[in-house]
Amino acid sequence: MPRPTKFRRVEFFPTKTYFVPESEDSNSVEEITLKLEELEAMRLKDIEKLNQEECAKRMEVSRQTFQNIIDSARNKVARALTEGKAINISGGHYTGKACRYMCKECGNTYELNIEGDKDNCPMCKSSRVGCNKRRRMCKKYCNK
Repeated sequence: MPRPTKFRRVEFFPTKTYFVPESEDSNSVEEITLKLEELEAMRLKDIEKLNQEECAKRMEVSRQTFQNIIDSARNKVARALTEGKAINISGGHYTGKACRYMCKECGNTYELNIEGDKDNCPMCKSSRVGCNKRRRMCKKYCNK
């Protein structure tokens, strides 16, 4: 029986998550799904220019796991570019750097920036706040 997959640490969440070749209709083009941890691996290695060990440390995985993630990511992007496929960035097995909290009073959703944000909403100062992650992936950072 294989070990359960460990959550990968992701620090960057893109605002644009769907890319389609310019000359194609978005409804008729085949798409490739790029996982968030695959995008993070490419960002750390290719944009931040970190070495493999530093990347693996930032994502909290082994060097071999990091290599597998980035190989998969680069293969997907290369196929999308050469075969004219859309790229949909979504899903994966990841956890964010910090909890996303939600105020039950005003509905404001926010990331923890300071320790006090765990107790009070930064917008309305209500104490009726809690972790917004349903899967409870953030045990180290969240106490609610």
